Amino acid sequence: MQGILLQVTRFGFLVLLWLFVYALIRAMRNDLTSATGGRVATGPIKRQRAGRGSRSRGAAKYLVVTAGALANTRITLGAQPVLIGRADDSTLVLTDDYASERHARLSPRGDDWYVEDLGSTNGTYLERSKVTTAVRAPINTPIRVGKTVIELRP
Repeated sequence: MQGILLQVTRFGFLVLLWLFVYALIRAMRNDLTSATGGRVATGPIKRQRAGRGSRSRGAAKYLVVTAGALANTRITLGAQPVLIGRADDSTLVLTDDYASERHARLSPRGDDWYVEDLGSTNGTYLERSKVTTAVRAPINTPIRVGKTVIELRP
């Protein structure tokens, strides 16, 4: 009887080990696909640009969600700051588990917009750089909040 119990315990441990490996691989794959826009990365991740002129000058008029659950959502910008997060009173309410209640804020200063992280758990990223203070957000530059990517557009 003890021999059978030992074999069942060993088999159960082996199953748990393989489930852990599967979960680890799946999490890594999800991270790779979210960083490359849905494709699995096979080499170094590089952002392709159309050239120096791809970042247009001028005042941003819209905030566009380019990736995530709210993809293709467009918000018209005014003189008021834009609050981003899961809270119901946010300007852009996210249904993203990786976003905080009050995750980030976009604030106008003249013709420029500045993005700042509001002490979120997972951070806010401007292109690939983590935002730690209020940073100027150029037009057409991806801003990542959890799994959601937004851009300012003219």
